[in-house]
Amino acid sequence: MSTGSVALLDAASLYFRSYFALPESMKAADGTPVNAVRGFADTVARILTDRRPARLVACLDADWRPQFRVDALPSYKAHRVAEEVEAGADVEEVPDTLTPQVPIILELLEAAGLATAEAPGFEADDVIGTLAARETTHPVEVITGDRDLFQLVRTEPTPTTVIYVGKGWAKAEVLGPDEVAAKYGVPADRAGAAYADMAMLRGDPSDGLPGVAGIGGKTAAKLITQFGSFEDLVAAARAESPDLPVKTRTRLNEAAEYLDAAPTVVRVAADAPVELSGPDAVPAGAVDESRVRELAARWNLGGSATRLLDALASRP
Repeated sequence: MSTGSVALLDAASLYFRSYFALPESMKAADGTPVNAVRGFADTVARILTDRRPARLVACLDADWRPQFRVDALPSYKAHRVAEEVEAGADVEEVPDTLTPQVPIILELLEAAGLATAEAPGFEADDVIGTLAARETTHPVEVITGDRDLFQLVRTEPTPTTVIYVGKGWAKAEVLGPDEVAAKYGVPADRAGAAYADMAMLRGDPSDGLPGVAGIGGKTAAKLITQFGSFEDLVAAARAESPDLPVKTRTRLNEAAEYLDAAPTVVRVAADAPVELSGPDAVPAGAVDESRVRELAARWNLGGSATRLLDALASRP
């Protein structure tokens, strides 16, 4: 039986993890590594089999480092950038043997009949955030290896949970508002928004977010719990509220420029111009099984393609 949920896949997060989890010795006849393709296909098959969503969208990065976020905070993902001298443009540093696998993944999804979505000028996180915000009928399950999306958990108008696969599908964690609140010490009644508030204060070096000096995750969670929201906390600091210790007020006010930019950078968009490739209903069987098998033969996808086909064929 289907769970009736909408599965929103953070596609790049999933295929990156597959790439690093599986050996590059998995290759097609022409020598192209296909470890990311096979791992991604297996993950999608497990999602279909274990979670049985009624609808599924693989969400893509149209722009992995959107200009509006860079304009707000130039350090955003700056360390991930490699200078393209001839082209005069910045590109994300990704493994050379991963890039050729992405079109194969997209072809496989299309042949299977599974929808993809992207939004010009936005990241996959924003696509996921927008689709989750739009959903008023079915429960939403966000499947990702990125903790940033914990900010989307909610109970209304429909439940949104995050299936966090940072340690692989076998050790996946299912987190709703109560789990995020318990794990990070934020209020359960606004756990998603409070997680984003905490993340802004704490920062994230992997994304080029400096955070506020001297304020770690636990302190950030306590401050957000005490003041109710990021905006109220910042306002209290700027008003030199006696409810804040002098040292904390000073640290917050010294980080004023960063704190002005942080909401634009950290909070995912809820109104991105999302474009879907087609209907998001999970089909009862691949829409083009022969093409899936052709791709499997061409790229040596072996049992991974078979498991994907079987997962679709087992749909009611």
